[in-house]
Amino acid sequence: MESINTNFTVTEFVFLGLSPEPKMQLILFIMFLFFYLLTVAGNVIIITIIQMEPRLQTPMYFFLTNLSFLDICYTSTNVPQMLSNMVGKKNTIPFSNCATQMYFSLSFGMIECILLGIMAYDRYVAICHPLHYAFIMEQNTCIRLAVISWSSSFLSSMVISVLTLSLPYCGPNILNHFFCEVPSVLRLACTDTSFTELVVFIISIIIVFIPFLFIFISYVRILQSVLRMWSASGRYKALSTCTSHLTVVTLFYGTAIFMYMRPRSKSSWAGGKIIAVFYTVLTPMLNPLIYSLRNQDVKGALRRAISKQRM
Repeated sequence: MESINTNFTVTEFVFLGLSPEPKMQLILFIMFLFFYLLTVAGNVIIITIIQMEPRLQTPMYFFLTNLSFLDICYTSTNVPQMLSNMVGKKNTIPFSNCATQMYFSLSFGMIECILLGIMAYDRYVAICHPLHYAFIMEQNTCIRLAVISWSSSFLSSMVISVLTLSLPYCGPNILNHFFCEVPSVLRLACTDTSFTELVVFIISIIIVFIPFLFIFISYVRILQSVLRMWSASGRYKALSTCTSHLTVVTLFYGTAIFMYMRPRSKSSWAGGKIIAVFYTVLTPMLNPLIYSLRNQDVKGALRRAISKQRM
């Protein structure tokens, strides 16, 4: 058993990363650099198209703009550090930088959970109460919902980060991860972490599970409404506006719930790093592809934008 020096205070953490092999590190660097550039470019294109196209000035695309901007922030919090570690000689991060990365990464992840819940509510109102949609989802309401999602997530992340970082860290300082995430940092605390873990679990229930339950209920109501429609084309049109959102929800929530709400006895499983790759790297990259390939409005706006450039 590794001894702990209680007189020593950790000033930096060392990342183990995804692979210790130099050749594999180079392959991963090229792959994740490509993913990162594709994520930023794809989400910037989505934001630009929505801002340029008058037909897309609706609540649904207002929240999609928020989601695209969020994905850029989310992946930029973690991936540049990971890429630097892959080509650097020393895979370390100062304690203060680790704290900053953990806070913003957790905040952006929480915001995405709430935003996906709000987007499900938007689809519910549009399909189940179409006559009242413009009144219920008016511009000020959308702005307030977005502000609530961002501010509540930043505050919740602050609570978790303060509790996590106020614990004593006196060695070892090896993080079996590629970025500073709460579960991996907590394992290095040289004291009982049960209270902090309980707080993390409770906040996860509020921020992760409750929006997920809200999404589930919204889609149950949507399905009930769609099944009552007489027109097959109406059913198809209603469901087609939901498929992109459902795909993103499945990708993000499936991996996030597995990571943050599984038993601690299984939380040291090395596969947790692979799961983290999905919701920190792959999901932000896939979001613009999902919304552009499966959304007729976005594809139409993209075609019109390309046509204008060629003229």
